[in-house]
Amino acid sequence: MMGGLRSVGGLARSLAIYRFRPWQVAALARFYRQFLRPGDLAFDIGAHVGNRTLALRRAGARVVAIEPQRLFHRFLRTTLPRDVTLIHGALGARCGTAAIAVSRLHPTVSSLRPDIATSIGRSAGFTHVAWDARERIAVTTLDGLIARHGRPRLVKIDVEGYEAEVLAGLGHALPVVAFEYLPADLAVAEACVSRLAALGPYRFNLVRGEAHGFALPGWTNGGGLLRALAEIARDNRSGDIYAALPDAVPS
Repeated sequence: MMGGLRSVGGLARSLAIYRFRPWQVAALARFYRQFLRPGDLAFDIGAHVGNRTLALRRAGARVVAIEPQRLFHRFLRTTLPRDVTLIHGALGARCGTAAIAVSRLHPTVSSLRPDIATSIGRSAGFTHVAWDARERIAVTTLDGLIARHGRPRLVKIDVEGYEAEVLAGLGHALPVVAFEYLPADLAVAEACVSRLAALGPYRFNLVRGEAHGFALPGWTNGGGLLRALAEIARDNRSGDIYAALPDAVPS
């Protein structure tokens, strides 16, 4: 009974922060339009309550959304537009199954990362979080998802410290890849930048928090991004790193 109440409370918290703010979806859509043309394919990896899915769709994209948490997948199944392809699952370095550590009161930080409670969980801003449930989930790779649904113009990845494993399942460059960074563990961001730089001549920029514009005045290489990130992350706010191939960098 208490676990169910905690889960409902966590869903309500996420809805209040992310979904019940339509002006944020509109602003995100305007932001995404600099990368997307009508009809382009986009992947939302870690859809949560669907705010990014809705923004990508509003920007004109065809969207494939993936969400591993059962409660949130059920919510999305009943609330997302029918033209969104919704998958209950997760992405990783290889196909199989994995356990997701769920924080029922703070579900935004649920993660497939096995050491989440002892790594990020001990950092400032996370000490009040308890990962108090486990769910077994099917895992595929980005390459597998592409084989099934097509090559996306843009991939957004927000999987709470598991971003490097998701990118390990990608074997070729995509036009635009956006992934979350956590100040509590910048090594994950470094691994992601290194992986993408090995796949193609990416340029990088970043967004702080829930802003709708880039923090850096211009796009830079991986080294320049990581140097800037080390300074910016001192405010202990998470954000998103954007990697774009040269012909996908906004003019």
